[in-house]
Amino acid sequence: MEKFVIEGGLPLNGEITPSGNKNAALPLLAACLLTEEPVILHNVPQIRDVMDMRRMLESLGVTLDDLGNRSWRVTAKLVRPADLDPDLSRRIRASILLAGPMTARAGVLKLPPPGGDVIGRRRVDTHIWALRQMGAEVSYDRSFEFKASGLKGADILLDEASVTGTENAIMAASLAKGMTILRNAASEPHVQELCQLLNILGAKIDGIGSNTLHIEGVDRLHGGEFTIGPDYLEVISFVGAAVVTRGEVRIHNAGAHYLGMIRIVFNRLGVDWREDGDDIVVPAEQRLEIEPDLGNAIPEIKTNIWPAFPTDLMSIAIAIATQAKGSVLFHDWMYPSRMFFIDKLVSMGAQIVLCDPHRCIVTGPARLSGEKVESPDIRAGMTLVLAALAANGTSVIRNVGQIDRGYEDVDGKLRALGARIERLTEH
Repeated sequence: MEKFVIEGGLPLNGEITPSGNKNAALPLLAACLLTEEPVILHNVPQIRDVMDMRRMLESLGVTLDDLGNRSWRVTAKLVRPADLDPDLSRRIRASILLAGPMTARAGVLKLPPPGGDVIGRRRVDTHIWALRQMGAEVSYDRSFEFKASGLKGADILLDEASVTGTENAIMAASLAKGMTILRNAASEPHVQELCQLLNILGAKIDGIGSNTLHIEGVDRLHGGEFTIGPDYLEVISFVGAAVVTRGEVRIHNAGAHYLGMIRIVFNRLGVDWREDGDDIVVPAEQRLEIEPDLGNAIPEIKTNIWPAFPTDLMSIAIAIATQAKGSVLFHDWMYPSRMFFIDKLVSMGAQIVLCDPHRCIVTGPARLSGEKVESPDIRAGMTLVLAALAANGTSVIRNVGQIDRGYEDVDGKLRALGARIERLTEH
């Protein structure tokens, strides 16, 4: 097991370029199952979750060639409905993304229960509902079995705007016979990128970026080439790192057009940045004062489906709020265990009251001190890194393999900005 040792209290300064979007790379890799022709993907993030997805695809008969410079050629000429490794499937949530393309292309898939971050129950009912509407048979007995002799288009109203549920439905509908109308669809940047790739491969998808998609099924898809966009979660994580250390950082290729609502929320925390083309520049001078609601009421920052503030950035916003003047209520209704890293920030000196599993009140600014803590999941782990960078003294963050699942070479990027961070192996 590896750990980070971080000496805090140093401002970060310099320039970085974020890696490709993890949450786009995973469905894009799964989408390559829909065609027997080669698909070339550029800007593939070199992170653990992506490597696990690669191993699962290879077990299904897919050939993946590393072309260098983070580009992969993916060829699914012949796919086989092999039994997937249960341990591998449990390591990442994205294993469920194999259901749609394998059901459409091969007509069968046996899938062990998917895993991922331990942030509460994460239902897959939406995936099953959508695939059944298109004619798939789905059974469950300690593992899922998907079967179909040919999918048919349908008018589908998803019971929730599930990102991966939407992605599975999009992939299946691309090869289904007839028209599929997908309502209450998720519209995150990675969902849009999946649709863009599929259209390059010959799919017919209209309404990209909205919550209603029209997908006209085609007989087959061909090969193509696509560049994965920047990971906006990594971009905002580095915004947070600059802010809590009072440093100035330029983030190249930041995908600024996707950051509108995030910027609105961060403005309420007294944080802003400057856009320069598709770069953003985070200045060292930040107001860092909570903007109260009318009547001087404590404001609430609440997660919701895109384009509202995303749940995966709640913990980063909490870290920033510990350094801002005033009080703010954070509310993440989506996952019952998302807030269960708060005690680690409190142990470092943060002034946070955990109201219930979904809400906490942060009062700042707080003087943080170095501490020994453990990363519970990807996003909370990165938040602890931010707290350690802001703290006085030395912090030790254990179980950083969780952070590596979603962030490529995060310690190297931070060192390039002037952070004193070491990666050590625990014996």
